[in-house]
Amino acid sequence: MRVMWKGAVSFGLVTIPVKVFGATEARAVGFHQLHDEDFGRIQYRRFCSVCEKEVPYEHIVRGHEHEKESYVVVTDEELAGMQVPSSHTVDILQFVDLHEVDPIYFQRSYYLVPEKLGAKAYQLLREAMRAGDKVAVAKVAFRDKEHLATMRVRDDVLVLETMYWPDEIREPAFTELETDVKVRPKELEMASSLIESLTEPWSPEQFRDDYRDALLALIEKKADGEVITPVPRVEPAEVIDLVAALKASVDAAKKKRAAG
Repeated sequence: MRVMWKGAVSFGLVTIPVKVFGATEARAVGFHQLHDEDFGRIQYRRFCSVCEKEVPYEHIVRGHEHEKESYVVVTDEELAGMQVPSSHTVDILQFVDLHEVDPIYFQRSYYLVPEKLGAKAYQLLREAMRAGDKVAVAKVAFRDKEHLATMRVRDDVLVLETMYWPDEIREPAFTELETDVKVRPKELEMASSLIESLTEPWSPEQFRDDYRDALLALIEKKADGEVITPVPRVEPAEVIDLVAALKASVDAAKKKRAAG
């Protein structure tokens, strides 16, 4: 794995030098855009809307539109010179119980690995957090942005989760949620029974990306010259009797569990 950032964890007066590695990677199947006549790759050019010319990368600057079509240009040097506490540190602000943090805030996970000189302090912080079953709330700045973050223990490594700021979370204002619908006791009983029949210990290894597997198989078949006949899409049936649908779902879940 490649180091994406170096800095330190600030824990009171203790500073722990760390390296940051991405903890996840997307495994989506990639596509290029091609010209349908000759399969040439489609290229996107940096084109100026004022002088109507292609602009080389070295003549492109960063600008913020603070008024309509009026821009403030900010240089790389000005960004690098901004001094905020989180510029080079994971600045721990407080500790909380993990269940207090709504998962909607989480963005991306990173591994924090200690530099050799910080190994003891790193282990001390890790074990103290593990003993108290706490996660740290922190600020950190990388990728040209300051992030709210949590830091938690996963096995023997500290994991940093970047988060959205509170004003970046949209309110769920939907008129559909305001509909006055009456839930009958029998419906609630059947729904609870279905949930119970589908409840199992968390084991992520049992899940696979079926869509990606099917897509890769399709690509392999086409590469081998096989002609693919599209399968008509089956529209989901409209639910008429909710209790009957729930009962059928419960029966199906029980049969699946018995077969497994």
